[in-house]
Amino acid sequence: MTNSPLELRDVQKSYDGFTAGVSLTVPPGSIYGLLGPNGAGKTTTIRMILDIVPPDRGEVLLFGHPRTAADLERIGYLPEERGLYRTMTVLDHLVFLGEMRGLKAREARERSVRWLERVDLSDWTRRKIEELSKGMQQKVQLIGTVIHEPDLLILDEPFSGLDPLNQELFRQLLLDYREQGKSILLSTHGMEFAERLCDHICLISRGRAILEGELKAIKRRIGGNAFRLVADGDLGKLASVPGVEQVIPGEGTARLLLAPAAEGADVLREIVAFLRVHEFRSEQPELEQIFLKAVRDAA
Repeated sequence: MTNSPLELRDVQKSYDGFTAGVSLTVPPGSIYGLLGPNGAGKTTTIRMILDIVPPDRGEVLLFGHPRTAADLERIGYLPEERGLYRTMTVLDHLVFLGEMRGLKAREARERSVRWLERVDLSDWTRRKIEELSKGMQQKVQLIGTVIHEPDLLILDEPFSGLDPLNQELFRQLLLDYREQGKSILLSTHGMEFAERLCDHICLISRGRAILEGELKAIKRRIGGNAFRLVADGDLGKLASVPGVEQVIPGEGTARLLLAPAAEGADVLREIVAFLRVHEFRSEQPELEQIFLKAVRDAA
């Protein structure tokens, strides 16, 4: 047994000809990214963790032992499909959610008030949920997820539909939660959010894990073959250069990922034949590059 808050051992579920199968370990006090495109199997994996759907095989361990009903009470879950009682007031709704999680009404109210102040909703406590904007409702939903101070948060696309200001607020709240020694499983197809938040990742494609581990270690392993290019000319030709596996173009720039055996100097000699190069330097690959390469290699 381990002290991991969550471990999946070859957990699989098959339906309609599709099989989702994952093994992963979430370290204590970490933000762990469950990443992949829509339809990759992320939500199915979460539902198996929470015993919403039973796996066909494999084992789910929570807090170092096979999952029990008591363990599920130590989890806070924010589903992608939000659900709030629209005619209840904000404060009454949060107290209701707190009581459902085992809190006394007074404690639930005190915690709700503190959280509403923190997310700048103090002036909305007596307003009905239906009067709130979508972003405000997502704040209420997040408070309801953490109000019982769970040891493990499981969040399914938490940034969907949020404006940049609230995205940053959510990001900071999650970082603060990790600082308390708690763990977070973050499911998203947004590589930018994952890059800024996650310590460890599991990339899923077509229902199976194709890359798993500490993000920094993964970047170090792949980083020797990632380059940033600033140049004038037809960047579209870069994809045909020998040794170039991947091109992510920008405005006058491109991020290149080279084949394992390719040398940067050799690739540069090819590039200067058709581009006016201002900068060509090695850099750590972005998570988007890593994901695209992993998906291509696994195909």
